[in-house]
Amino acid sequence: MERPVAVAVANSEETFTPRQQQVLTAALDLLVEQGDRLTMTSVARRASCSKETLYKWFGDRDGLLTATVQWQAAKVKAPHVDRWRLDAGSLRQSIEQFAHDLLGTIVGQVSVTLNRLAIGHAGAEKHGLGQIVLENGPLAIRKRLKPVLEAGREARLLRFESSEEAYRSFFGLVVRDAQIRLLLGESYNPSDVEISRDAARATEQFLKIYGVGTA
Repeated sequence: MERPVAVAVANSEETFTPRQQQVLTAALDLLVEQGDRLTMTSVARRASCSKETLYKWFGDRDGLLTATVQWQAAKVKAPHVDRWRLDAGSLRQSIEQFAHDLLGTIVGQVSVTLNRLAIGHAGAEKHGLGQIVLENGPLAIRKRLKPVLEAGREARLLRFESSEEAYRSFFGLVVRDAQIRLLLGESYNPSDVEISRDAARATEQFLKIYGVGTA
């Protein structure tokens, strides 16, 4: 008999040591304060470590930026579900928790700063941060939920042709216009209660569109 396999994707907190996490947190703080002026020297100073250590761990500035974005994106955790025992309740819970993590991360100051910087790089046709944020932020986060959606389809709890299309719908229901408003400078700092409420609403709407039966 084939052994059940849990649907999960490793998060970056499982990759970085506690000390590396401290360094990456310092780098994120500096990105908010300094923007694109962040240097290996400033990170080493803020994190109380040597530049040699940074180069050993991350390679170069782009490597550090990549790890920093991965660390930020790790706040949106991959749901863990057993595809062989998946039911409507556990599916809803997994999707709603993901929605909560996604919205809470996106509306945070760090994510807003990263996205603004990435847009500036893309608009100026620069190489570096724009592609780093795209590949290690939105695209990486997307990969964490799609296996769960596909498991829901296999369990006949969800109905869709493309998990990519289903995820895009989910993202739109969760984020709505919050991201663009923040990028344009609007002050928006929802409480955890408000984020939980919006995550539950988005999950309910998503399941009304793609759910089967009582999902």
